[in-house]
Amino acid sequence: MSLPDLETRLLYRDGLMLVLDKPAGIPVHAGPGGGPNIEQGFDALRFGLPRLPALAHRLDRDTSGCLIIGRHRKALRKLGELFRNGRIGKVYWAIVAGAPAEPEGTIDAPLLKRTGKANWRMDVDPAGQTAVTDWRTLGSADGRTWLELRPRTGRTHQIRVHCKALGCPIVGDPVYGTPAEGERLLLHARAVTVPLYPSRDPITVEAPPPPHMLTALRACGYAG
Repeated sequence: MSLPDLETRLLYRDGLMLVLDKPAGIPVHAGPGGGPNIEQGFDALRFGLPRLPALAHRLDRDTSGCLIIGRHRKALRKLGELFRNGRIGKVYWAIVAGAPAEPEGTIDAPLLKRTGKANWRMDVDPAGQTAVTDWRTLGSADGRTWLELRPRTGRTHQIRVHCKALGCPIVGDPVYGTPAEGERLLLHARAVTVPLYPSRDPITVEAPPPPHMLTALRACGYAG
């Protein structure tokens, strides 16, 4: 997948922060396998500033949606503090296989990274780091469910592992589910809420669902 024109994917811009609608299928930074990554396009997002902007957090390669970028060092420090203190609200949409036992709830399941010979994964483990996610059902059809998930913590693969722990892995998840051949991960960072300025209301930004999720979302009742 080639790197898109990132300026056309901007959802929000001010003097401190950019919010980008990250496409699925592209990592946010360079990996050992090479290939295009989001950081390669940051020169187009300087908008007159002398230094490149930088990632304030990360999304998995196959997750789409709201990606927060700090425009300079002072902004990155401020955003980093907000993330560390759990003050940035995040909303994800996922299409999962099956359905949770209840229509909504909270999962509190610590996560621990396990490394194997060829790869690594996150597992629910009492010895792991605290990980808490609120979730609710937005719709369902044909053995799949549309979930809204609001992580209170920001652990690696948190949404994906917690969906598996609920008994309904995300459709297309190659690590925590059993995707059909050619099936893509149906996970989208729908919105972020950032209390960036003390004297103003928090900034809320939404990303439209990506094309590869629309059929499944509409089947579950999404009207967009």
